[in-house]
Amino acid sequence: MMWNGFQGTGWLWMLFGSVWMILFWGAIIALVVWGIKALTRSETPSATRRDPLDIVKERYARGEISREEFEQLKKDLS
Repeated sequence: MMWNGFQGTGWLWMLFGSVWMILFWGAIIALVVWGIKALTRSETPSATRRDPLDIVKERYARGEISREEFEQLKKDLS
């Protein structure tokens, strides 16, 4: 007859169990998403670095800098 002392606290244990279930599945989902992102990351840090001269050439091709500025930057970077 010891169970009579726990009557009325069933909702508390259900709430406690629900919170742990949500935390557990949230952690599993976060781990899967992190893993997928880590595996599909195609760019390496060295691949993101661009040559400054290439950037200057692109800016000149887009008309952002004049020929004089281009020649000066090219001279400075060489």
